[in-house]
Amino acid sequence: MSGGSRLMRAIRVTEFGAPSVLRLRAHVAVPQPGNGQVLIRVHACGVNPVETYIRAGTYARKPPLPYTPGTDVAGVVETVGEGVISVKAGDRVFTTATESGGYAEFAVAAHQCVHKLPDALHLSQGAAIGVPYFTAYRALVHKGHAKAGETVLIHGASGGVGVAACQLSRALGLKVLGTAGTPEGLKLALSNGAHLAFNHREEGYTDRIMEATQGGGIDVIVEMLSNVNLSADLQMLALGGRVTVVGCRGSVEINPRDTMAKESSIMGVGLFFATPEENKECAALLYAGMEAGWLRPVVGSQYPLAEAAQAHHDIIQCPGATGKTVLIM
Repeated sequence: MSGGSRLMRAIRVTEFGAPSVLRLRAHVAVPQPGNGQVLIRVHACGVNPVETYIRAGTYARKPPLPYTPGTDVAGVVETVGEGVISVKAGDRVFTTATESGGYAEFAVAAHQCVHKLPDALHLSQGAAIGVPYFTAYRALVHKGHAKAGETVLIHGASGGVGVAACQLSRALGLKVLGTAGTPEGLKLALSNGAHLAFNHREEGYTDRIMEATQGGGIDVIVEMLSNVNLSADLQMLALGGRVTVVGCRGSVEINPRDTMAKESSIMGVGLFFATPEENKECAALLYAGMEAGWLRPVVGSQYPLAEAAQAHHDIIQCPGATGKTVLIM
């Protein structure tokens, strides 16, 4: 529903294509919350790699045009629709999904996707929680079935999901190994829960990972770039090991014998398949982590809303991630 005469700035996409299709519009109607919905005045919105695939038109799920991208907003509740009792006007919140799109000054979200943000975290950190932490938890727990005492490799540990996976893995009692492509990324992984970190640009880094496991291999690999790493991942797994595929930018050739040798598994991770019960479980653990202090999102590059196209370019082309990319309203 339109908000009448209330207008806002928002990014609108009218065609799929290059980052330049992300266009800032200054006179977009402010959406109004329906039953069970919440209107949020957005302070910041996280940028996720999947949003670049959707914008390019290469992702399996395409929104109807025109649309506003963005799922991970953080801000303050403006108003709530009928039947909403979980939050109220004035509450600081973050989301895991939106109905109207998050690259905007206001966004509407279903109440079950809106979560209170503790005062200890600032709003730009709130925009770094949604997709990264819920994806990391799904990859580790619901798909990877990681158990305390096992060894996990976070393959791409310095980006939004990677940092989240390091923090979660450490809190869950795992031995945490991480990879990154820059010295800054390696430091970030180590300061956010990784026991050891390896530069995936160095020759022989997989040998060093295996040495760190005394040759026993990895129980769970959270894989951010499977089109590059999957074949090597399979060879690093322990007996019964699991690879959870979070990211992929193309095809890859593997030898199925590598799965037979370890009775290993490859599982895709799709956050949109999570059940309400699974999301509730994840939200409860994440809130406990915020209260305890071990869940501390790392915000990387920040861009004004008008530079959303540059943010989309940089998140894919950057030589090494260092935290979560965020748009600031």
